[in-house]
Amino acid sequence: MIHKSHSKNDLIDLINTINLPITNAVSDNKKSIQSKIISIFNDDLTFDDNVYKINNTNDLKTYLENKTPKRSLNVKEKKNVMIICKKVVFYCTNGYCLMKSHYDTEQELDDDMLYISQYGDLPSVRRACKLMNENIMSTKKYEPLISPHVLKELEEKQKLKVCNKYVCQFIKGPITITFD
Repeated sequence: MIHKSHSKNDLIDLINTINLPITNAVSDNKKSIQSKIISIFNDDLTFDDNVYKINNTNDLKTYLENKTPKRSLNVKEKKNVMIICKKVVFYCTNGYCLMKSHYDTEQELDDDMLYISQYGDLPSVRRACKLMNENIMSTKKYEPLISPHVLKELEEKQKLKVCNKYVCQFIKGPITITFD
């Protein structure tokens, strides 16, 4: 059985990432995609290195039987996380000073950071964690939990940002320089 938390887009992305031998997955509905994936379970396949860390058919089964690692938030939870992120960023931009922030104690701040760090798929959470890690007075480091899907997207964006590729080209042959 495939866990119901996997959406159609998650399954299609999984198929494309690990190169499952399934055709027309985009035009099918979720139920038919699930049945095509289940039919592959009988075959013994091995997969190349991927962000999902799925190497063979057994790994694929265990991944699909469990809940998706992609954390989905409802509107109320996301609003709460965003408010906490704003408070943390305000604390960080005001010189890491508790008197200038919305926090009374370091423990409140630490509790909020531990709460929001589990939602690392949100850019605001990653920014808050990055700013908190830049505090030279703090010994704690906060690592946001990022799902493999978002991690892959971030790596692709980082590759697109690298645009300076210097190439030296040597031309052999006679070169004529004329001056007027």
